[in-house]
Amino acid sequence: MITNKELAALQRFASSRLGHAFSDPQLLAEALTHRSLANEAPPHQSLRHNERLEFLGDAVLGMLVAEWLMSRLPDADEGELTRLRASLVCMNGLAGAARSIELGKYLRLGRGEELSGGRDKDSLLADALEALIGAIYLDGGLPACRRVVHDLLAERLEQLPGDHGLDPKSLLQQHLQRRAGTTPSYRVVGESGPDHLPTFTVEALAGNRHLGAGQGHSKKEAEQAAAAEALKNLSLPDHIAPEDE
Repeated sequence: MITNKELAALQRFASSRLGHAFSDPQLLAEALTHRSLANEAPPHQSLRHNERLEFLGDAVLGMLVAEWLMSRLPDADEGELTRLRASLVCMNGLAGAARSIELGKYLRLGRGEELSGGRDKDSLLADALEALIGAIYLDGGLPACRRVVHDLLAERLEQLPGDHGLDPKSLLQQHLQRRAGTTPSYRVVGESGPDHLPTFTVEALAGNRHLGAGQGHSKKEAEQAAAAEALKNLSLPDHIAPEDE
């Protein structure tokens, strides 16, 4: 159960950080409730966690980002649009957006997850942000979602390249081939989460040299995140146009 005081604090967070006042505050509470807390609830107490809202939010987020990319890049082909969308909604990027609104402070976690540092885990933050988007969609519809998503991702959206931009994996490959005559490789080093929504951790390598690591709900998404981290470690931007290199 959630107290009225806790619910009021969550509502203040949503209004001030997301600009959305929930008509149904229970949706907000559900979006911020991790499975670990639901698992610790007494058997007689039914506590809904956020995985269903996360599923919905993931779909809504993908659609809104695709809509924005279609408008911003009218000449981009399907492959480029797909790569850019994956880069924008990757786990690392969503976790960064979640940290920008201090979402971790408001997660409702079980004791074990709390003690293991769950409030700052990329996977939990990204999942909770997607769940919040799903909750806002149910509570306020697509216009409310569109505004919130744009505000959350505005900086990254505005930094998108023109038609010839390269995604992180392509840019890392180009850099290594030109500077070292080698190609990056990727290795799955971890897998967690439920079967219907696994989280992969992937390492980017140049030979045996570790360049970076990233997480995602698919291996491809995790590879893009690992490449973006590698570019950061190499002090390169993760999106540039080829002629600007």
